[in-house]
Amino acid sequence: MLAFRTYDGTELAYHAEGEGEPLLCLPGGPMCGSGYLGGLGGLAAHRRLILLDPRGTGGSAVPDDTSTYRCDRQVEDVEALRKRLGLERVDVLAHSAAGNLATLYAARYPHRLRSLTLVAPGVRAVGIEITEEDRREALALRRQEPWYEAAAAAFEEVRRGRATRAAWDALVPAAYGRWDAGAQDHAASADQQKNARAAAAFYADGAFDPAATRAALKAVDAPVLVLAGALDMGPRPDRARELAELFPHGRAAVQKGAGHYPWLDDPGAFVRTVVSFLDPGVHSVEANGVRLAYRVRGPESAPPLVLVHGRCGDSRTWTEIAEQLKATRRVIAPDLSGHGLSDWPGEYSIERFRDDLRGFLTALGLTGADVVAHSMGGFAAYLLAGESPELFGLLVLEESPPLFPLDPPRPPAVRPDGELSYDWPLVPSTDAQLNAPDPLWRESLDRIAVPTLVIAGGSASHVAQEKFAWMADRIPDSTLVTIEAGHLVHTERPAEFLAALREFGI
Repeated sequence: MLAFRTYDGTELAYHAEGEGEPLLCLPGGPMCGSGYLGGLGGLAAHRRLILLDPRGTGGSAVPDDTSTYRCDRQVEDVEALRKRLGLERVDVLAHSAAGNLATLYAARYPHRLRSLTLVAPGVRAVGIEITEEDRREALALRRQEPWYEAAAAAFEEVRRGRATRAAWDALVPAAYGRWDAGAQDHAASADQQKNARAAAAFYADGAFDPAATRAALKAVDAPVLVLAGALDMGPRPDRARELAELFPHGRAAVQKGAGHYPWLDDPGAFVRTVVSFLDPGVHSVEANGVRLAYRVRGPESAPPLVLVHGRCGDSRTWTEIAEQLKATRRVIAPDLSGHGLSDWPGEYSIERFRDDLRGFLTALGLTGADVVAHSMGGFAAYLLAGESPELFGLLVLEESPPLFPLDPPRPPAVRPDGELSYDWPLVPSTDAQLNAPDPLWRESLDRIAVPTLVIAGGSASHVAQEKFAWMADRIPDSTLVTIEAGHLVHTERPAEFLAALREFGI
């Protein structure tokens, strides 16, 4: 535990966890210690979390003047910690009630904010109302839960002004996407970390001036992410979007299946969403209801070039190629669903990846862009090109053979040990399709009405090379090039791969 003295001399504690760029984390409650945040679902593997214990909580001292528990009076505690960390500008993440505090910090110190992540945030600071109907709507989504009847009855008791400890306890499961043992332990420990006296003062009269705050937020130049749980009673997704719209560079994201603690309900989804937001080199777009992350290099005015990775890869596989091409092209490399920092929806097929690519090109206005695709990404690209050739300029298919039934078929896949950068279910589901592909997919090659370069990897590839000659014969305007590199041509022989692209006109 580390400590510093804030503006009024109160000693405040903070905890540091993880490596990388600092991320200042403010716990909610209101007025809970930071312990319930834990490592935020694994976010500490990507950023150095600076977890503040608000005054009077955790390891922080009780202030001499307890009126300083009021939300607006804690803004200077956040600024004092920024100074303590020696940061010119700071990335801030705030949860729940601390969303109000972070919003006030953004309004008072917009020039000190590098980014702001608001997780299931409180919205009183800007005068947004979480209505009774909002909460009832969220609770109704949980009708199939065994605790629902008790929670619904408790909700009505609270609504009628007859809130008891038992009623509040009955509502606790609604705060979690899954009311399992882990959630129950978390709920019990979080309750123990709360300073009830301080919480009562947090929303004291005078804490908020919504009109002034809304006006001040117009000066916030930093990017802002408002992350809501789809099942959360407050804020509901619509309220999260309303909050995001108050910031010049705000955007909202909704985590499926999550309640008020999204890093517990689905740690992977939470971390992917937040990391992709915090990384300035990563952008996101929604396509067919799925958030797709992507990386961009090169001038905005340059002709676009889309690079599509293969199965179990992600956009980073194109780093060297993109760096070489960015001088003359706007290079855009997405992570397909289930890969990298994009959403992992859990159900996969070659058709899904085709639809990912269609949605991505359409959402970003990339109709007519040149596309280079590897392996599984190439399957998606040539199926799409057969259906919608107008979406493509030039098409390059790297080690993406025509889909004939595999002989012998692939045996059942065994998941590797450890953490993966892709969602494992995509492997067995696409293996089944590779073993018995739809014959119509091969017929789609005849309908590819764009110039196409087929790149084969030669004798070192696991793919039978005669398949590529067959493929090139079927595509009306195609050229076949073989580069002795194996299946990963663009990583094993980047210079030769680039030369082939340039010869083709890319």
